Amino acid sequence: FQFFAGEALRLQGERVPSVRPGVDIEVTREPVGVVGVITPWNFPIAIPSWKIAPALCYGNCVVFKPADLVPGSAHALAEIIVRAGVPKGVFNLVMGRGSVVGETLLNHKDVTAVTFTGSVATGRKVAGAITARMGKFQLEMGGKNPLVVLDDADLKIAVECATNGAFFSTGQRCTASSRLIVEQPVLHDFTERLLERTAALRLGDGLDAGVDVGPVINETQLRRIDSYTDVGRGEGATLALGGAVARDGALAEGWFYTPTVFTDVTPAMRIAQEEIFGPTTVVMPVRSLDDALAAANSTQYGLSLSVYTNDLRTAFRAINELHSGIVYVNAPTIGAEIQLPFGGTRNTGNGHREAGGHALDEFSEWKSIYVDYSGRLQRAQIDTE
Repeated sequence: FQFFAGEALRLQGERVPSVRPGVDIEVTREPVGVVGVITPWNFPIAIPSWKIAPALCYGNCVVFKPADLVPGSAHALAEIIVRAGVPKGVFNLVMGRGSVVGETLLNHKDVTAVTFTGSVATGRKVAGAITARMGKFQLEMGGKNPLVVLDDADLKIAVECATNGAFFSTGQRCTASSRLIVEQPVLHDFTERLLERTAALRLGDGLDAGVDVGPVINETQLRRIDSYTDVGRGEGATLALGGAVARDGALAEGWFYTPTVFTDVTPAMRIAQEEIFGPTTVVMPVRSLDDALAAANSTQYGLSLSVYTNDLRTAFRAINELHSGIVYVNAPTIGAEIQLPFGGTRNTGNGHREAGGHALDEFSEWKSIYVDYSGRLQRAQIDTE
C-alpha cells in the first residue's frame, strides 16, 4: 500500500505532436471502473494487498472476494482499509463460496475487470466468463518451479536456497521450488546435503520460534499431498525422505506433513509435472546444460525459476532460454519484490502482470485526446498529404 500510494503521484500520460498544425494531442489513463478481486488462502494478506492497492491507486472501486478458508484475515484487512479513510462504497468485502459469490462477480455487468489468483482450472473459468462479456481480466495461476544446479554451483548456497524454497511456507506458495534439476557431477553431493538439511527441519506451530515448517491448510490438502507420494512411488521414483502424515505428539492434532524428497525423477513423471502445493520436492538428474534447460522448460507452467552457476556466460544463456516470468540467478525461486512485475508465462497466467508500475495496465484504460485550436476543419490522413 505504501508503494502504490507513491505510484499515485507518479502517474504519467503522454503529450505527442500532431501531423496537423494547431492540434494538441494528449494520451492519458483513466480507471476501468469496478474491479473484482478474487484471492486464494495461502497469502491471505499479501496477495489481496497486491491487487487491491493498485486498483484503488488508479481510481477504481473494488469488490474483494477472499478464499472462504481465510475470512478472518480478509475482515482484518478490510477494517484497515476502511479506517484509512477510503470513501464509502469504493472498497467492498463480500464473503462466500466461489461457486456463488465468485460466479456473481464474474457475470455482473458492472464489474468491468477481474483479477484472480488460484488454480488453472478455475482461472480458465474466469477467463471464459469475462471474455464472454468483453471484460478485462488478469490471471495468476499455477507453478512447477525449477531450481537448476549446475556443476560449478556453490552447493552450500544452492542447498540452503532449495530447502528454503521447497519447504518454508510448507510449500504452499506458487513460487515454491518443487523441481530440483541437478547436473550429474554434483548430483550425489547435492542430494546428500539436501537430505541432511531437510531432515533437520522442525515441524510445528508456525508462530513458535525455531519452527521451520507449519501445517498445511486443511485435511483435504493433506490427503492430496499424501496421494502424490503414492503417485511418485508408483511412477518408480525413489522416496528418499518423508512421505508421510506427521503423527508424533502434538503434530497428530494438526494437518502436518513431513518434508518429502523424491530422487531418480524424470521430467515425464506426474510428480515432476503437476503442482502438489505442499512440502514435496523432486530431484531430477541431468547430464548437461542443454538437458537442464530442456527439463526446466518441460512443464505447462512458467512462473519462477532459479539457476545456480558461477559462470556468467552460462547464467545469461539460461536467462535467455528459460521460459519464465521471473528468473533468479544464485537465489531461491521465492522473494519477488513489489516494485517489479510479477507473473508468469504459458498456463501460469494470461500475460498481464501484478505489482510494480506494470499493474497499471490491468487497472486502467488509455484515452487519446485531440484538441484542435486551428479554427478550421482539418481531416487527418487527408489534409496532411
